[in-house]
Amino acid sequence: IKDDFAGYSLDLFSYPEHYFEDLACVYIPHGVIMDSFCEKIVTLHKKVISGHDIVVLCVLKGGYKFCADLVEFIKVLSRSSDKSLLMRVNFIRLKSYCNDQSTEDIQIIGGDDLTVLTGKKLNSYLVEYIIEKSGYFQIAKHLRLKQSLPYMVRIPCLLVKRVPNEGGCRPDYVGFEIPNHFIVGYALDYNEHFRDLNHICVISEVGKEKYKV
Repeated sequence: IKDDFAGYSLDLFSYPEHYFEDLACVYIPHGVIMDSFCEKIVTLHKKVISGHDIVVLCVLKGGYKFCADLVEFIKVLSRSSDKSLLMRVNFIRLKSYCNDQSTEDIQIIGGDDLTVLTGKKLNSYLVEYIIEKSGYFQIAKHLRLKQSLPYMVRIPCLLVKRVPNEGGCRPDYVGFEIPNHFIVGYALDYNEHFRDLNHICVISEVGKEKYKV
């Protein structure tokens, strides 16, 4: 998505009435998100069929919608395959934002014990919802994923932000590359608000001030 893209008018979409004036625009409609999934998941699925079962690690909270839709697509495609694969889903919860600012301090809040997976022949997918300068490698440093997750770790990511000093961190699969806007919806939040939006939207200055902590 180009830097000068202004988004879609809110008048074209339905969204919860309680967010009136809190949004600047719809940036990625829900239907576009799902269409993008189809192409990416077909590519991912072809690589999955390698004789090893699948572990999906969902990064909470913002990744739950992306992960749920991703898992559903894999299940549908697996049913049409000539080989059935076992798939399990694990969770880790991270917090790195204060209001609209990303911090260097990533807090790990609960999550599953991944050591039970160590040494097993499994395909692992770290399902990220948004990557910017902190990125996967900052997460890996804190979680020691290279030691905990088995076999090969691939990173499907819904959004990659173009930010200064991003360090060249790139996931294996990208839904959308976007400018450095603060976006909400599709489970992405601003201080725990806006997760109930279907579309990915840009928050307005009114919304930032209203829900600021």
